Amino acid sequence: MSEARVLLPRAERQEAILRGAARAFAHSGYAATSMEDVAAASGITKLIVYRHFDSKEELYRAVLERVSDRLTEEFLTRMSRVERRGIGARSMLVVAREDPEGFSLLFRHAVREPQFAEYAHSHRERALLATRHLLQPSLGHDPDLLAWGAETVVSYLVEAVLHWLEFGDPDRDDEMVELTTSGLLALVEAWRS
Repeated sequence: MSEARVLLPRAERQEAILRGAARAFAHSGYAATSMEDVAAASGITKLIVYRHFDSKEELYRAVLERVSDRLTEEFLTRMSRVERRGIGARSMLVVAREDPEGFSLLFRHAVREPQFAEYAHSHRERALLATRHLLQPSLGHDPDLLAWGAETVVSYLVEAVLHWLEFGDPDRDDEMVELTTSGLLALVEAWRS
């Protein structure tokens, strides 16, 4: 056990716990992961974990909220810029690189966990709402077309980022964003026709 981790300030200890929890949950799943596993992955004792989180469910939810909040923050920051090309792919990839296990939990694992499926769906609904707004100038006001287009775009971006985390070279992240964005723009242009 690392004494340095135990002596970290509270916020840094909590951050270490969230990162360790994301690793442990992504590796073994929610049901098979114990608080001991989280403590081991975080490099601290189980007692320290319980000083920060009352239960495994609270901890899992905190991991999901952390990733969701970061995605929202990154997206809104990029929306405030003049150049928005690649906003979806870049926002997701930045957060996924910061916390790959947490990103995977939010988009792959949480939807299969009964306690967390609603949370994952809620985050996805926010992403779909933003995407419908961005697609409206290209696709018009047909609600069915916008709903289908948004689902397609969000699914494409999530899967593109998850697969890039697995197979892509971090030094080529800019290339991935450009290729993903070009593909999406071509797709939206085809839908316009």
